[in-house]
Amino acid sequence: MTPLAPFPSPGLADLRAAAAGAGLTVLSSASWPETDADGEVTALAGFIESNFSPLLAEVAGRALRRRAQPQAAGQVIAVVMVTALGDVTSATRVAAAVDAGRRVFPLLFFQSVPNAVAGYLAARWQLTGPVVCVSGTAAGLDVAALLIDDADADEALVVRADLAVTDGDRDRGAAILVTGSPGRVPVPQRRGWTART
Repeated sequence: MTPLAPFPSPGLADLRAAAAGAGLTVLSSASWPETDADGEVTALAGFIESNFSPLLAEVAGRALRRRAQPQAAGQVIAVVMVTALGDVTSATRVAAAVDAGRRVFPLLFFQSVPNAVAGYLAARWQLTGPVVCVSGTAAGLDVAALLIDDADADEALVVRADLAVTDGDRDRGAAILVTGSPGRVPVPQRRGWTART
């Protein structure tokens, strides 16, 4: 397999700045690692051999726990996952098993899909909005803004995770919970539509 080239993984400050540039208000945020205590990501039941899904779950949980006001009943929160390469650990292990003619362990096959962890997040945090997975931060924030403007979601949890692909690099993750900026009029109201209830 061809080694992957290093690529920049936007940090939390970059994610927050990009959200402001997209006209979104950041309600809370989190990253990995945040302190020296962030050594290993806590394992996540049902996900094996890779940090990708546990990392997404960790930064998403941190951001959701840090919101200033509790989630209101009936509030719709979308999940927008951003990852440049996806779960490279699981994908590599699946490819190696297939190349060797070995049986692929079912959990590895399942979790090699980048948004496999979205179901866990939705159930754990009662997130009832749409789920979208894209490869770039700008695209993720554009999707979040569209979902909010189109009244498909009140808020969007934008979660970015990138696994280390070169020696000396670290797994990195960041999450922001966003809503429309004050004074921003959702598209359905601008067009005279009636929002769904």
